[in-house]
Amino acid sequence: MRRSAVFVDAGYLFAQGSVLLTGTRQSRETITLDISKVVQALREVAKAQCDLPLLRIYWYDAMRLGRPTPEQAALADSDDIKVRLGQINSAGEQKGVDALIVTDMVELARNQAITDVVLVSGDEDVRVGVVLAQQFGVRVHLLGIEPSRANQSRSLKQESDTTTEWDKAAISAFLSYAPPATPAAASAATANTGLDGLIEPIIAALEAQELAALQAAFASSTQVPPDYDRALLRVGRIHYQQATLSNPERTTLRSAFIRLVQAAPAPSEGAL
Repeated sequence: MRRSAVFVDAGYLFAQGSVLLTGTRQSRETITLDISKVVQALREVAKAQCDLPLLRIYWYDAMRLGRPTPEQAALADSDDIKVRLGQINSAGEQKGVDALIVTDMVELARNQAITDVVLVSGDEDVRVGVVLAQQFGVRVHLLGIEPSRANQSRSLKQESDTTTEWDKAAISAFLSYAPPATPAAASAATANTGLDGLIEPIIAALEAQELAALQAAFASSTQVPPDYDRALLRVGRIHYQQATLSNPERTTLRSAFIRLVQAAPAPSEGAL
């Protein structure tokens, strides 16, 4: 039976989608995904490119705390979506995600479960999966995000059977950018994506005197001391899955750290 499948590299979708919407890469906390609308958009692309029954949508992302985020869990709960999760190393790089894409694409092709693939990615590392799937007779339709010439591997595009791209109107149908307007909103956003859980061990490791000093300092200042800032940046590279953080991402990290320090129980006099 002739069927298609959709493979989505979520890291590419969020990163390049936010660039298209705002002009710069934004943190995950400020980007909202409408799951039902992205599924609809992916179905429409598969229909336009393949005009075949859809096997399912494969969604590839990375875990931040060794478990799915609330958003990833909601995707996994949705019909016709299989969520496949890799890991993030200490440098903030995704590990295992590209390998999952390649393995699934090749296995489905080898087992003749699909005849066409819609691939949403820009990474050179998935090119080998395209080549191997094609050797089993699968046609690969590469879907990029405008301007795809700047954010997709050229050799990946050359290997694919067809190439197309989503423009800003298409991305806006399911992705939206909304920076937290209040500290309360920022707090909810960082907690929802697991950032708080990465910062909390830093605070738990503080000596009582250190915590008291930070709480006193943050009563009148938002400047994070360099030693703690370096630890935060290491956390940020893991959370945001990249070696270099943008200014908004650094601001989010520091704001979350200050908020959690201020919320921590004040050390007793005996502890000091």
